[in-house]
Amino acid sequence: MLAYRISASPPHVELREVEEPVPSPNETLVRVRAFSLNRGEVLDLAARADGAAVGWDFAGVATTGERVVGVVRGGAWAELVAVPASQLAVVPDGVSDAEAATLPTAGLTALRSLELGGFLLGKRVLVTGARGGVGGYAVQLAALGGASVTALVRNVETSVPGAARVIDRIADEFDLVVDAVGGETFAAAIEHVAPGGLVVNLATGSPDEVVSFRAARFDRAPGARIYTLNLFDELPRMDAAKSLGRLADLLAQRRLTAPVALEAPWQELDHAIDTLLNRWIGGKAVLHVG
Repeated sequence: MLAYRISASPPHVELREVEEPVPSPNETLVRVRAFSLNRGEVLDLAARADGAAVGWDFAGVATTGERVVGVVRGGAWAELVAVPASQLAVVPDGVSDAEAATLPTAGLTALRSLELGGFLLGKRVLVTGARGGVGGYAVQLAALGGASVTALVRNVETSVPGAARVIDRIADEFDLVVDAVGGETFAAAIEHVAPGGLVVNLATGSPDEVVSFRAARFDRAPGARIYTLNLFDELPRMDAAKSLGRLADLLAQRRLTAPVALEAPWQELDHAIDTLLNRWIGGKAVLHVG
């Protein structure tokens, strides 16, 4: 089969002929029809070993004939992928392959971030990086949960589905912050968390990045917490299959809008990577296999 593998030279991936995966007893073999890119996995390409399998999110068809969506730690950028059943869900009618492929990392990360914040009804929720995949889903899901959602973006003229307010600077206090930006934005979020509130940090930034905030501001928020979230660390603590199914159903019901910003054939992966790294789009890049 054809699959992308890590290569030594930029963009550090190339399409190769490789052996088909052999699923273990707890895995399902899926023929991939579309996959989406995540900024984190793209930034990590240069650090991976030559020949390593790559790709997290995909939508495709299982050997049972069912359309499915799932997430793996590596191997989704391929014609075939073997997936643990616990990380796979059926795609309902009315949801396209491209829409489904945006769900796994972005949707599950957004959902888990909001679950950590507890009961959302009436809470003041801030989502940074609200035009991105995770941010876009977090805004919509928080609004569905009854929260008053503020979206932080670079351009306040941007439309953000589900947001009650769109801002470009943090000035108010929030009960829950989902931070998909990091750096100075993360620091500002810490300074504006309410007593008993939570800041969920999703962005790692540079390994050498130093984040500074005014401790006195955080001290005035007794009981406030900071939680750093990595989806693959969270998967054992959540029912990923059930959660993916819930998200897919919300897409089918049109209560969620998939943030598909770019669709292209998978042979154009290099361009999609450049687009993502240069932030030329807001939302998700999806590539179709075949």
